[in-house]
Amino acid sequence: MSQALGHTPLIGIGEVRHTRQRPSLHAFAYRTWFLLLPMRSMAAHGGGALAVNRRALIAFHDADHGDGRSPAQGGALAWLDELLQAQGIHDAQGEVWLHTYARVLGYVFKPVSFWYCHRADNSLAAIVAEVNNTFGERHCYVLPAPRYGVSITADKVFYVSPFCEVLGNYTFRFMRTLTQLGERTVVRIDHSDEQGLLISTSVSGRLQALTATSLRRALWSHPMHSLGVIARIHWQALQLWFKRVPLVTKPTPPEQFATRGGH
Repeated sequence: MSQALGHTPLIGIGEVRHTRQRPSLHAFAYRTWFLLLPMRSMAAHGGGALAVNRRALIAFHDADHGDGRSPAQGGALAWLDELLQAQGIHDAQGEVWLHTYARVLGYVFKPVSFWYCHRADNSLAAIVAEVNNTFGERHCYVLPAPRYGVSITADKVFYVSPFCEVLGNYTFRFMRTLTQLGERTVVRIDHSDEQGLLISTSVSGRLQALTATSLRRALWSHPMHSLGVIARIHWQALQLWFKRVPLVTKPTPPEQFATRGGH
């Protein structure tokens, strides 16, 4: 994460893209916004203009992540530190930036959130991709020692769509670029199986300070943001069904809550 951004909460305004190659070509893109939160700094100094663990038009709640533990139990950051220790990652003592969706009007669905876990020298020790499906299940892919612009893979073990088997692997690529308009972030996830690339997904956005003004602008531009996410998921599923993409029976969730990537 750029040192220029400091350690204050950020908001990203950008776009989600998704392209499926087989058995029918299916692609879409839509505008989105997301939060980028310095979790250690927020634990010490609060969320500034962002409501944290309380009701508001736009809010962040620890219970929406990890094992759902409450702030009194250390919240999502305590869960993350325990997860990293269990995965043998002991040097992520620096800032932890969480790329995620906010609760809007009391509701949120987060298809995937990304935890950028830094060492004390600000280098990346790990990235954790925290994935949720529409069946109320959650799984994490732990990516050790990632580098911006360099691909890192993990086996797909978690069911996220009734139109996609739990086979193959994910290739993650995280990028940061500094433009005249500020810093821009891009996350790309490619899902491949034995036939090659199946699905490409990306989320990108230009980062700016999270203030009362920027939050109001995000809310005014996407007043039904959280409900829109789940509505779009079901709308795209309906289109795949019309295209006669085969349905996949939901398997038993993986026994382990986290899968380690990096191979």
